Amino acid sequence: MLREQGRQVVIVSSGAIASGIRKVGLSEMPKTIPQKQAAAAVGQGSLIQAYEEAFSHYDLKVAQILLTSDDLINRRRYLNARHTLQTLLDWGIIPVVNENDTVVVDEIKFGDNDNLSALIAQLTEADLLVALTDMDGLYDSDPRQHQNASVIPVVHRIDQQVEGFAGGQPGRLGTGGMVSKLLAAKKVTAAGVPMIIGNGRNRYVLKQIFDGEEVGTLFLPAGRRLPSKKQWIAHTLKPQGDIILDGGAAEALKSRGKSLLSTGIIGLRGEFEVGSPVRCLNNEEEVIGIGLVNYSADEIDKIKGVRSNRIEDILGYKHSDEVIHRDNFVLSDAIELDAEETSG
Repeated sequence: MLREQGRQVVIVSSGAIASGIRKVGLSEMPKTIPQKQAAAAVGQGSLIQAYEEAFSHYDLKVAQILLTSDDLINRRRYLNARHTLQTLLDWGIIPVVNENDTVVVDEIKFGDNDNLSALIAQLTEADLLVALTDMDGLYDSDPRQHQNASVIPVVHRIDQQVEGFAGGQPGRLGTGGMVSKLLAAKKVTAAGVPMIIGNGRNRYVLKQIFDGEEVGTLFLPAGRRLPSKKQWIAHTLKPQGDIILDGGAAEALKSRGKSLLSTGIIGLRGEFEVGSPVRCLNNEEEVIGIGLVNYSADEIDKIKGVRSNRIEDILGYKHSDEVIHRDNFVLSDAIELDAEETSG
């Protein structure tokens, strides 16, 4: 139906491990990483075959895309993935994206398909992310305990109250519940992409959504859409360290859209190389944003607090006048960092 309307569609789907368990005849979920990877290897073919058979009835073709977070953290591989997806869409083929469970380990795991779908929405510069679950949307209280609980039709801003609504609500399908869907909504709406949570058990849910009916919960974008590269910096990369700024540099980054110069740096934490993503903090330890550095931690430690025209005298060379160029910096207003990323 959506294709007949001229829309391009990307599907994010799990199911490889579950399919593998069934095919192998295991009585319980594998516990070790090698067992899970082996089950995924067995089940991955069945997963894509199911999609191929379903879409073949409508003369539509599908393509399997398997990713790990490493594929999206590396800028070149990120762009390769985006070009591949765009080519498939241009050819009229529907990409089916899944985490590459046959090789994934915790260090390169997306976490769940809600997070993966948020990253894919940004990667493809989608106009809308639809998350289908076994709930009618985000409720204002736990519907298992409160008979008068009702679905929130529109969320203008994801604040602490909205986060509290998600905390106790069930979500049995897949690895993510309502909390993980809310985290995905925070990522995409911060990047300027709306998101809808709807009930996938409702056969006509997609038709209702695209007919403009009030179905599920709509999360409105928080502001204008970020450029693709800044979305990648804000929501795909994990900071490798911190740079602490004086008041003038913090204000220049936050309010005047300036680049970060060495003269405004008063300290740093962590070991990182040229091109690494780092957090910028003011002298009260508040996160201002994330940027890609033009100098390593050792180099920044030597040039912090000095003017740009002295960098070459101190280091013997100069990569750039800026430690972080404004084109490679994203303010914290557009970033939703998880606990791991903000642990310092």
